[in-house]
Amino acid sequence: MDREESENGKEDMLIDGQKQGNVSVTSEFNVNYLKLYYAKLFPYADMFKWMSYGNDGKHPACDQSYFGRREFSFTLENDIYLRYQSFNNVVQLENSIKEKCPFKIDIGPVYSVDPAKKNAYAQSGDNVFTPVERELIFDIDITDYDDVRYCCSGADVCLECWPLMTVAIKVIDTALRDDFGFNHILWVYSGRRGVHCWVCDGKARRLTNEQRAAVADYFRVYKGNENSSKKVSLTGPALHPFLVRSYSEVLERFFETKLLLSQNIFSTEDRYEKILEMIPDKSATSELRGKWQTKKGSKEDINVVRWEQLKNTLQSGKYKAQGLRRCVEEIVFSFTYPRLDMEVSRHMNHLLKAPFCVHPKTGRVCVPIDPNHCDEFDPTAVPTLSQLFEELNIGGTRAEDENEWDRTSLGQPISFFRSSFLQPLLKSCKEEMESSYKAKLQQSKSPLSW
Repeated sequence: MDREESENGKEDMLIDGQKQGNVSVTSEFNVNYLKLYYAKLFPYADMFKWMSYGNDGKHPACDQSYFGRREFSFTLENDIYLRYQSFNNVVQLENSIKEKCPFKIDIGPVYSVDPAKKNAYAQSGDNVFTPVERELIFDIDITDYDDVRYCCSGADVCLECWPLMTVAIKVIDTALRDDFGFNHILWVYSGRRGVHCWVCDGKARRLTNEQRAAVADYFRVYKGNENSSKKVSLTGPALHPFLVRSYSEVLERFFETKLLLSQNIFSTEDRYEKILEMIPDKSATSELRGKWQTKKGSKEDINVVRWEQLKNTLQSGKYKAQGLRRCVEEIVFSFTYPRLDMEVSRHMNHLLKAPFCVHPKTGRVCVPIDPNHCDEFDPTAVPTLSQLFEELNIGGTRAEDENEWDRTSLGQPISFFRSSFLQPLLKSCKEEMESSYKAKLQQSKSPLSW
């Protein structure tokens, strides 16, 4: 979640009329717009189908209590916070959202019992209230990259630094599919300055906290803090194949062709000194510093020239400090590798903002991102509440079978959510349910069963 979108869901709800980075705030968000959004555009049926995972049908293997054991949390106006909301069906969900008009909706785990009745179970003394299922989730916030982006800081984001989020999607999505075998992965724009990932395969939803921690640690490379000069340490004689693939297919090219230039990484002494601090050989850093302090005219970009000089110096074999050759890769990883909020992924009971919420600071809808075309995603072009209602007003009356959102910029994101994520997911859920049901039937017919 964004820093302000922490586990307890409490965030500063002040709408101050100021500009946040490249996105104007208040003109895009107000409570009346939000009420209209929940009345006309929020995709309740699709959210219900997703959160039901096939348990809303007539199949004998359906768990009719499944959706009702899911926690929803609402953050209302004036920072009023409601946890452990639960609903038995889509009508209850829709009615509650329309009535309460939450500024933010968070989704939690599926519990062993109805979370709205958790106090009754707690008083009984039995430890029966526990999370039993939850999507494997990842949260990446661009504020965690503030030490390697010079165009923006804090909550601000622009098209120069947003590609860091694109790189994170490419690296994490490929590994989840190729290394872990997951198929049903939803990437969502957080509405302001980051991305969220929902891994929804059955085997992902049933992971224990220990297993989630192991998956999160698989991705963990960025281990420094704001006081560390060297935040990435790639140890061992050879890199893990996942890191080799990430470096060769995504990170190196992105660093050299985009980030180096967009962030002017070597353009000033302050900036290149940060990089020299990562090099464990004083003779090498002294040689590079001497070259960079003597300004020579060149038609080539200074960032490109200095990066080539650094690579040539460290890979020449002239200096013998341990790990010097690996240092080039460590610098690239330090600037480009995904920085995950590890705790969000490790624990089943973490909350994460629901897709299609509206961010109260920007008025932008939390729309899905197509990982196959994430290079094309522009956070500054994501529909806002005011834009959606201008489009509705222009659209006139709708056809009988037409959804309201089909006349707005929300039509394409909802269509993508349905066709590329929801339909394949539900097909897989039904197949898994049928297979499990047949196996149980077969077992009950076996003469060896007890």
